[in-house]
Amino acid sequence: MRVFVVGGGCSGYQYGMALTNEVDEEDVVVEQHGVKLVVDQDSASLLEGAEIAYSEDIMKSGFTIHNPNAAKSCACGSSFQTQDGSGHAKPRQH
Repeated sequence: MRVFVVGGGCSGYQYGMALTNEVDEEDVVVEQHGVKLVVDQDSASLLEGAEIAYSEDIMKSGFTIHNPNAAKSCACGSSFQTQDGSGHAKPRQH
């Protein structure tokens, strides 16, 4: 699974996830509990130390990201800001 950050969302940066079979030479690859995560270099610094979990309950189901780099996030939890505005998001692809 590819995890990335793009510019946008109500707080400045927005999380994204996509299934992929392609790994670029510069990508960071982390494998835990049999799941391989692929992160591009631009997103890696914004996601450093982040925890990704899948939860399912009566209110919602899906992936959640707890990101220690996020100083502010929107109510939906899919976008965030860093404390000092640092980092560069991956360019949004159309």
